[in-house]
Amino acid sequence: MFRIGQGFDVHAFADDRPCIIGGIEIPYQRGLLGHSDADVLLHTIADACLGAIGAGDIGKHFPDTDPVFEGADSADLLAQTWTMVQNEGYQLVNLDCTVIAQQPKLNPFIDAIKENIARILKAETNQINVKATTTEQLGFTGREEGIAAQAVILITKT
Repeated sequence: MFRIGQGFDVHAFADDRPCIIGGIEIPYQRGLLGHSDADVLLHTIADACLGAIGAGDIGKHFPDTDPVFEGADSADLLAQTWTMVQNEGYQLVNLDCTVIAQQPKLNPFIDAIKENIARILKAETNQINVKATTTEQLGFTGREEGIAAQAVILITKT
């Protein structure tokens, strides 16, 4: 049996925070605003995972109103989410992600991001695809107000 999940997340830029995308710190003058480390890509992947098993969303499991998750490492949150997926008897077929940002430019970091996601999901890098695109200076990402990400995951019963 196959299951598909999709995720989407947005974070605004903020001063005096690191820019962490896919668990990799990206050199940039601004980071992302959030209760945790605000890793927009890992949050998106967690939502896709949870959607695939019908378990709600990241806010249900790791609410931003809970002080336990303040400053949390999103890699840990995704690892916990992936354990939920595995506990339901599923394994990864593939994951396809897109980060939508005018800045920073992510192409130099894509391989490191893919490797990190594969490590968290206990997968091969060829099961993970990460793309980066701009919105041609349109919308909030085009105005460099924040970053969006989307993901689609396919899992199968083991």
